[in-house]
Amino acid sequence: MIEANNPNLESWVDVPDGSDFQIQNLPFGIFNTNSLSTRVGVAIGDQILDLQNLFECGFLSGLGMDLEDFASSKLNGIINHGKAKSSSLRNRISELLRKDSSELRDSENASSSLVPMSEAQMHMPVEVGDYTDCYSSEDHARNVGKMFRDPENALLPNWKHMPVAYHGRASSIVVSGTQIKRPSGQLKPADNQPPVYGPTRLLDFELEMAFITHPGKGLGNPITTTEAEEYIFGMVIFNDWSARDIQKWEYIPLGPFLGKNFASSISPWVVTLDALQPYRVEGPNQNPEVLSYLKFDEHSHYDIDLEVEIIPPNGQSKIVCRSNLKYMYWNMRQQLAHHTVNGCNIRGGDMIASGTISGPEEGSFGSMLEISWKGTKPVAMPDGSERKFIQDGDTVVMRASKGLIGFGEVSGELKPAGN
Repeated sequence: MIEANNPNLESWVDVPDGSDFQIQNLPFGIFNTNSLSTRVGVAIGDQILDLQNLFECGFLSGLGMDLEDFASSKLNGIINHGKAKSSSLRNRISELLRKDSSELRDSENASSSLVPMSEAQMHMPVEVGDYTDCYSSEDHARNVGKMFRDPENALLPNWKHMPVAYHGRASSIVVSGTQIKRPSGQLKPADNQPPVYGPTRLLDFELEMAFITHPGKGLGNPITTTEAEEYIFGMVIFNDWSARDIQKWEYIPLGPFLGKNFASSISPWVVTLDALQPYRVEGPNQNPEVLSYLKFDEHSHYDIDLEVEIIPPNGQSKIVCRSNLKYMYWNMRQQLAHHTVNGCNIRGGDMIASGTISGPEEGSFGSMLEISWKGTKPVAMPDGSERKFIQDGDTVVMRASKGLIGFGEVSGELKPAGN
């Protein structure tokens, strides 16, 4: 375990009990305030460490990075330096924040380097060049197969042989807090009726995590499962909003399109893969045996608790899902290796999402499609109303944490269709 992950480390910055942002975490994000331009920051407790200020004061010299990397509206500059330099940066920040280090604490720059989160506006942390969405939870895939295909043979023949995925739309990925407008498209009322145009009636969330890549190899050069973690910068919580009725009519023969590409929401803080190393666990037994390029050594799944809360506009909220990233069948190493096995090149800031993360029990299902079982089992809300899918005015909040590490949250309020 690298020193920055030492569970006994303490910071001279006051960190509230239960905070997602302990010194063992140090996630990266983009923020501004009324008096500070948009720039790179690191979360510590309920404060943001201003990395532009630190660099200008000489605390981040010798790391091979420039002012432009920190005085930036995106993390791509840091990410594009590669794994070794981004890890060295996190380790240096850890050194500066440790309780037994006086270098920053006792300097005249200490107070100007910390910004209260309450005064900051968070922004999209990365410029996403390309976005791929995987379909890697066996419980989710099996549930969907039972509902729409064959309860006895729910998984498609290829599912246990490869991490199935599709290319999504990077331009409509938005940061937490962005309002989501109910999308419209073609709907098919019944098998014997023609399609109609209108707002989706079955607006859903999908509980996912996504990883962000360092620059990969050149075109034509695959990344192996052994190498994969060297090309992964960090992770965010990912809500892949879905219009189920639009998706159902359009997805044959080429897969999701308008039912998915209207919006996806991400949490603003990127938790580095380095910070998650203490939470690696063994994954499920993969049977049948995978092809050689998908084989991997060591524990490559991650034990991260997840939850989804629905907040009505004028009512009491309810947690509708508690799941865990460890339930995934295919892990990040395999997803990246499969993505590049044909020579596809990965760029810094690309985003690869997990697909819906469902567990084996009803309380761990990661979408309303599964929770309400296609609308046949409505969810009772505390105010007496029911939810089969998400209603206008509802806010969906997702959270992720484990031990000393937290991701904060991603939230989005659903607004009515129209202008």
